[in-house]
Amino acid sequence: MKALVKKEPKLGIWLEDVPMPEVGLTDVLIKVTQAAICGTDLHMYKWDEWSQMHCQPPYIMGHEFVGVVAQVGNGVKNFKVGERVTAEGHIACGHCRNCRRGMAHVCEHTLSVGITRNGAFAEYVSIPESNVVKINQKISDDFASIMDPFGNATHTALSFPLLGEDVLITGAGLIGTMATGICRYAGAKNIVVTDLNDLRLDIAKKMGATLTVNARKGETIADAMAQLGIHGFDVGLEMSGSPIAFNDMVAHMYKGANIAQLGILPADTHVNWSDIIFNALTIKGITGRKMWETWYQMEQMLLGGLDLTPVITHHFAFEDFQKGFDVMTEGNCGKVILKL
Repeated sequence: MKALVKKEPKLGIWLEDVPMPEVGLTDVLIKVTQAAICGTDLHMYKWDEWSQMHCQPPYIMGHEFVGVVAQVGNGVKNFKVGERVTAEGHIACGHCRNCRRGMAHVCEHTLSVGITRNGAFAEYVSIPESNVVKINQKISDDFASIMDPFGNATHTALSFPLLGEDVLITGAGLIGTMATGICRYAGAKNIVVTDLNDLRLDIAKKMGATLTVNARKGETIADAMAQLGIHGFDVGLEMSGSPIAFNDMVAHMYKGANIAQLGILPADTHVNWSDIIFNALTIKGITGRKMWETWYQMEQMLLGGLDLTPVITHHFAFEDFQKGFDVMTEGNCGKVILKL
């Protein structure tokens, strides 16, 4: 089959002919119809410091996808050939303490599709039955192929109550803009989104942002607060991984407020701990999706009318993958989808 392989530890990704995946006793073989490029894929494409620490080529990349069941192992009970599916990309062991107390998203022994095992930038991918998810026919292929990052956004946004709250989102990438839509859907009063990119801030507006702030143009969170007549934000969703954005968020939270931290801050980030301590702020680290409550919430929001269309800006044929990675590298895009 054809697959996009991280063949060498350097910049790039290569289209290769590779063997078909093995299908174990409890595995589901999925014929991929669409796959989306994730920010993590871009890290691996660039072969940056994170990739060098966590990845060992060669392997097939890709973990955001939708497809059709092509074959099932003899022990598979819940899936049939022809069903439309996607998958949770974190494969948990099922036996560690966290798995057994309902926290499989922080399993001690997690394997990651497209990172630590072969992924979905391929004609076929093999996934354990326990991780495969059926897709309701009312949910489009486009939306089904981005359930993974939509889950990150859902987990982050719904970490704290939103009804009637003033929300600050720092970072208008894919997850930040999807979180904007979730906050609007869940009843937030005001949603302010900050970024340095007008295209992404425009997407945030389409997803329901009350106001946007482009710091590169000298716009400030303080000005947005004055315009809204508020004294601080009740909920912060930090999606940028920028120390400047994080500290700007901390400085503009209401006393006793909550921050969900998804953006990965540099190890040497300096924090004004006095603002956090004396303003009684709660900061919650977010990783992945809760298995499986987040998936239920995602499905119900999509069936309930949450529209993710504005966040999807580009489609390319699978063979034109380089165009997709070039657009991602430039940064003037939302979600990029490859069609097989």
